[in-house]
Amino acid sequence: MTITVDRRRSVALLAGIALGTVLGGTIPASAAAAAEPRIDAARLQATLERLSTYGRRVGGSFADGVSRVAYSDADVAGRAYVMGLMREAGLTPHIDAAGNITGTRAGSDPSLKAIVIGSHIDSVPGGGNFDGQLGSMAAIEVVRALNDQHVATRHPLEVTLWSNEEGGPIGSIAVVGTVPAEMLERRFNGVPMREGLQKIGGDPDHLALARRAPQSLHCYIELHIEQGGVLEKAGIAIGVVDGIVSIDEYDVELKGFANHAGTTPMGERHDALLAAAKVVEAVREIATRVPGRQVGTVGRFEVFPNAPNVIPGLVKLSVEFRDLSAETIAALGAETAARLQQIARETGTEISMVRAVHDDPALADVRIQKQIEAAAATLGLKSMHMPSGAGHDAQNLAKLTPMGMIFIPSIGGISHSPKELSRWSDCANGADVLLRTVLRVDRSDLRPAS
Repeated sequence: MTITVDRRRSVALLAGIALGTVLGGTIPASAAAAAEPRIDAARLQATLERLSTYGRRVGGSFADGVSRVAYSDADVAGRAYVMGLMREAGLTPHIDAAGNITGTRAGSDPSLKAIVIGSHIDSVPGGGNFDGQLGSMAAIEVVRALNDQHVATRHPLEVTLWSNEEGGPIGSIAVVGTVPAEMLERRFNGVPMREGLQKIGGDPDHLALARRAPQSLHCYIELHIEQGGVLEKAGIAIGVVDGIVSIDEYDVELKGFANHAGTTPMGERHDALLAAAKVVEAVREIATRVPGRQVGTVGRFEVFPNAPNVIPGLVKLSVEFRDLSAETIAALGAETAARLQQIARETGTEISMVRAVHDDPALADVRIQKQIEAAAATLGLKSMHMPSGAGHDAQNLAKLTPMGMIFIPSIGGISHSPKELSRWSDCANGADVLLRTVLRVDRSDLRPAS
């Protein structure tokens, strides 16, 4: 038997009356949790499908994915659509200096800090319809479900859709710190970020106005697709994110000697490309030698002079390590540096390795992780702990407030592609877990221990 929204509302009201908790026509979150509030899965699907039309190729279908790059006309149109949804849900959307869109639902206790939920709606060129978009539409759906079922929360509830996540993430960086001045001239969709921010209602000359003070929020919770294949392969519905990984990226330069490919004997060559091939193999061996979820990647590769009849004299490449432990990837980097010098001796080349990027890990709050697990359990959904190998706005929010992330399966582990796909049932499960997590966190004390 399918229970409609009206029927669920009646169940919630009866539960509140039975407990003597109906106050002013609303039910406190504690009573509503007992009545098992649920989101409207069909409505969530409809909003995701409608959002996918902004940035879809002319005559295309949902399966074609979306190109809704930050500051594009499609981005502007998509933002207008979601702001309309927010207004329908009783939220008054506000655009801050960084272009972030926020709407607030009042809590019953004005002295309490806000619970923030949301994600982003911009995409990579030729992206999918779920990355960021699920968390954004689910956040709005949480508010609609609470309204439908007359559930009041103690804390204010903020829905925030972050700007230009795929290019920074710019919006959440501005909220926690300072956007570098040179970033304002970086081009997105063919225009400088300065102009792009103005196009979406931001104020590039006063970005500091977007900043939020540390510990000014109760917490931040984000629902997202996994963008990998772990959950699907394990047959698990919900991923409880332990944190967003630390990243060390190195620039590696290998110098050999460019010479004639036909006249130079094999034993007399100083082949930079041969040395580079050994580096690629070494990175994989080092990353997989010990158990763990650390990963190592050679992703950029440039060969000079890149001619078929010349022995390569110079190769430039990138080496990247990721893991939740900064100590682990530092050790991987040190081991790689030592191995590279061994390769240099073996191949008669010179190899330099310089760290170009370091991102600290952003750990999820253990208390929020437990609430996510409990919320999934109330829905009969299996969950598992896992790291996020991709970056998210949540990693910046973790600098301000306790942070939690919820993952749902990605079919085939495909993302940043038109073939990115998650089952509608999994989307609904994730939104329901988000809703129940919000209600559980609303009753929790997440203040730092004194």
